[in-house]
Amino acid sequence: MKRIFFVVFVTISTLISCKSNRYHIQSIEGKQININKKIASDTQFLEYIAPYRTHIEEELNTILTYNPTDLVKDIPQLNTPLSNLMADAAYEQAQPVFLGRTGKNIDFAMFNWGGIRSDLPKGNVTTRSVFNLMPFENRLVIIEMTGEKIMELAHYLIQMKKSHPLSKQIELHFAQDTIISLKINGKDVKKDQHYFVCTSDYLANGGDKMDFFKNPISLLDIDYLFRNALIDYFTKIDTIQVQSDNRFKQL
Repeated sequence: MKRIFFVVFVTISTLISCKSNRYHIQSIEGKQININKKIASDTQFLEYIAPYRTHIEEELNTILTYNPTDLVKDIPQLNTPLSNLMADAAYEQAQPVFLGRTGKNIDFAMFNWGGIRSDLPKGNVTTRSVFNLMPFENRLVIIEMTGEKIMELAHYLIQMKKSHPLSKQIELHFAQDTIISLKINGKDVKKDQHYFVCTSDYLANGGDKMDFFKNPISLLDIDYLFRNALIDYFTKIDTIQVQSDNRFKQL
């Protein structure tokens, strides 16, 4: 017992006798360093990352398919070859995945014009081209929604008058901001019927003011990046073939 008391006493005495140093910031100094060509490269660092850079460059320069004509994003049309291409490609890649998991079919695909970040120039389409086109990590999701919500979607498209990517399964014709015809797979949309729409996780959360996607009947994230879907689609075709059609038209 005495031995234990002695050890505790010595320990406490030692802790009390130790003086803790407290440090205080006296001042902070800094200066702005402009990153430009005048700053010498770090040779050692460049040598370290060289193998990784080479590998990434090889991947980005991989040729996926050929594009016979310039596909431009910003043109004054309600549906454009570039928008149509992106929606149709996403639909084609997502459909078999959704069918395999649920036994059901996707009715159509819709995305946002603002999500297209570049044109697609004439020539070889590489992985880098797709990263420029779709740099975001957006995933494809399938939303179950009523025909009434599809009507809201249609009114949104009419109001915005942008070439939002729509797949060929949907056809919307309007005049003076009034819906003239709204069909999915050739059939009139019914308000009480359920439809499955492929879009991105960003839009599913109401991005770009697409509130009609919020609070769906069901939502399935198929764990498939939109960008990867485009890469997979381009990989399996030799030449891109797209055209404008009547899927979204003002009469």
